[in-house]
Amino acid sequence: MSQTDGAARAASARLVVRTVAVDETEPLIPRADPRHPLVWMRRGEGIVGLGEVVRIETTGATRVEDAAAAWTSLAALAEIDDRVGLPGTGLVAFGAFAFADESEATSVLIVPELVMGRRDGRSWVTRITLDPADEATDASGSADDAELEVVLPEPAPKRQVPRVAFTPGSMPPEAYETAVAEAVRRIDAGELEKAGRLEKVVLARQLVGELHEDAGLRATINRLAEDYPDTWVFAVDGLIGASPETLVRVDHGTVSARVLAGTASRGAGEASDRERALTLAASEKDRAEHALAVESAVKRLAPHTARLDTSPEPFTLQLPNLWHLATDLKGTLGDGSSSLDLVRAVHPTAAVAGTPRRIALPAIAELEGFDRGRYAGPVGWIDGGGDGEWAIALRCAQVDPDGTVTAYAGCGIVHDSVPADELAETVMKFRPIVEAFGG
Repeated sequence: MSQTDGAARAASARLVVRTVAVDETEPLIPRADPRHPLVWMRRGEGIVGLGEVVRIETTGATRVEDAAAAWTSLAALAEIDDRVGLPGTGLVAFGAFAFADESEATSVLIVPELVMGRRDGRSWVTRITLDPADEATDASGSADDAELEVVLPEPAPKRQVPRVAFTPGSMPPEAYETAVAEAVRRIDAGELEKAGRLEKVVLARQLVGELHEDAGLRATINRLAEDYPDTWVFAVDGLIGASPETLVRVDHGTVSARVLAGTASRGAGEASDRERALTLAASEKDRAEHALAVESAVKRLAPHTARLDTSPEPFTLQLPNLWHLATDLKGTLGDGSSSLDLVRAVHPTAAVAGTPRRIALPAIAELEGFDRGRYAGPVGWIDGGGDGEWAIALRCAQVDPDGTVTAYAGCGIVHDSVPADELAETVMKFRPIVEAFGG
C-alpha cells in the first residue's frame, strides 16, 4: 500500500499486529532484505524488517507533522497483540526524513510485513497484516497461537562488501574550502539580521559512486555494524549509515538524546590517542561549537519535559576513526509528546545546521549548492504508542534504485575554523561509509 500524499489512505488502514517471543540467537542483519533492507541496530540489538505493508510519504515543511498525524490514526485503528512488551515490539514503522523543507527527497514511514528483534537478551518476531478480515481471530480479538507461528528467513552467507569507487560530488575539495572560508567571513563580519547574528553554520560535501554488484547491501550494513558497534546502524529506503548521534529517544515517558559537536582524529598509538582526546576536551574552539549545539537541544526539548538534565561537562566519545565531544540529555516528558513530536521540535539541531537556525539554513542552501536529501535528517523508528528511537542520519549514503550511491559528510564552521582542517575532518567522517563499500 503506497501513500504518495502521505496521510489520508494510511490513516484509514486497519492493521493486525502479532508479536511473539522466539528462541533465536543468530545475528539479525544477515536476514535483512538485500535489495530493500530495513535495519536499526546497535551493539547487536535492534530490529530488522522485511516486506512492506504500509508506506507513508510526506514532503515539505510539514513532513514530520503530516507523518505523525497519519501514524497516530493508523496506530489507533490497529489491532495489536504484543506478547513481549519491549521497545521495538508491537506495531512499528521505520522512518527517514529529508533534512530541508525545500528538499526534493521524499520522507517516509515504512511498516514492514515481518519484524525480527532482539533486546536485553530476548528475541521476538512481529507479523503485520493489512486486512483483519483475512485473520482468524478468537472472541477476544487475539489470534490463536498457531496463527502466530512464523518461519524466519535463513541468514545469508557472509559475503565481501560491494566495491564502489567514490569521486567528489557537486562540491569538490577546493570548492569546499572556498565555502568554508566564506562562512568564516560571514561569521567574523558580524552581520546582523532580524534573526540574529550567525555564530555557526554546518557545511557538507558529497562523494558519488555507482553500485554495480548484485549482492545487495547486507554486507555493507554488516561491515558498519562490526566496525562501529556503538553507533546506530540503520537502513531505511536506501539510506544506510552508522550514526553516533541520538536525536531523541522516548521510552514510556522518559526522553533522552546525545549531542555531538567537536571532532578530532584518533592518534596512531595509545599515548598519542589519549593526547588527542585531552586536546579536544580542552579546545576552546570545539567547546564553543559544542556549547551552541547543547544549548539548541535543551532549548527545544525543555518545553516538552517536566525535567531535563544534561551531563555536567562534555565528555570525549571514542569511535574507531575519531573522537567527538558529547553531552547526554535525559528527562521526563511533561506533555505526552510522541517521539515524532520531539523530532519535529528539535530538527534540525545546531549540530547539523548551525546557530541561529533561521540564518544558518539559508546559508547552507547557498554555500553548499546541493540538496542534502535525507542526510542529517531524522532516521529511526516509532511504535504504536508513539515511543521510538531516532538518530541524525550521519556517516551515511543514499543508494538510489539506479545504483547511484551518494555519501555525505559535514563540519560545523565557527569563527576560527580553518578551511584545510575542516576538509580533512570531512575525510575522516567519510571513512565509515567509504570503507563499508570496499574503499
